Amino acid sequence: MPKPGDAEFGDTEPGNPSPYIGRFAPSPTGPLHAGSLVAALASYLDARAAHGQWLLRIEDIDPPREIPGASDLILTQLDAHGLHWDGTACYQSQRLEYYLSALKNLAAQNLLFACTCTRERVRANAGQYDGSCRAHLIQAKDISIAADNATPPNNAAAHTSTSTRIRTDAHSLIAFDDLIKGPQRVDLHTAGGDFIVRRRDQLFAYQLAVAVDDAEQNISHVLRGGDLLDSTPRQIFLINLLDSPATPPRYGHIPMMVNQDDQKLSKQHHAPSLELGAPGENLYHALEWLNQSPPQALLGANPDEVLDWAINHWDRGQVTSVERKPYDLDKPS
Repeated sequence: MPKPGDAEFGDTEPGNPSPYIGRFAPSPTGPLHAGSLVAALASYLDARAAHGQWLLRIEDIDPPREIPGASDLILTQLDAHGLHWDGTACYQSQRLEYYLSALKNLAAQNLLFACTCTRERVRANAGQYDGSCRAHLIQAKDISIAADNATPPNNAAAHTSTSTRIRTDAHSLIAFDDLIKGPQRVDLHTAGGDFIVRRRDQLFAYQLAVAVDDAEQNISHVLRGGDLLDSTPRQIFLINLLDSPATPPRYGHIPMMVNQDDQKLSKQHHAPSLELGAPGENLYHALEWLNQSPPQALLGANPDEVLDWAINHWDRGQVTSVERKPYDLDKPS
């Protein structure tokens, strides 16, 4: 797998037989919107320009936040915009045994402990976990799926008094060369400290599931929204600890698309759903936002024509000059 500092991309990295494998991993908390399309398109173009694979992973391991039917709608929206993925879509809800195995692996390294601290307590310490529960080590033999991810959160049997955290004092300095934002250097021990890998409601945490899946799917490159930049050091940390031959992907974080109130364009902030009536125009405006300078003649083209031009002219370097700026919601969304 390519590592920071290696050549950027191609059918294979020079001196490395591993191919380019990218992915798009939406959560089914609602339909895709303009910001989702920009992230999906950048990831897709980076993979296709490298003659690589582009995988789709549905991150459906948080039932309390998920919207019924959203997974199917996301697939329909991607398909309508010509963003066709390779192979079969992966659903995290079908991979719980892999996350359980990863927890047992980490517990065997004496890295996991049971934590009774509330979010409010951690927030009161400026978001820094103080290690107060570290003495409560968790043994691998004590880890099980006490409540699977289909259990409603209001079911008392799905809850315990503790979450599971991982120690970050060893090997916690994470450095990587972001493909868009440049060199990054984070000491996890002082940037939030020990973090949760299994929640109090026994659902597997986002950081753990993503790290396990990226390693298992041999993901080589991840292009995604800048709001996930803080997650990257934690995912690299976990991949390095897992019993896997995979190395962390190369990451690139796209500047956040915001609304007129300077809020991240998101489902939470009521971003309108990506409509299916004008997919070519949606793609055109997404390319504009990514500073790819599509020709005006493409504005009325179909998705295949827009994508054919975009793959042949994809310039990741232009994304670095994208500023955090409002998206014009009067354009097709």
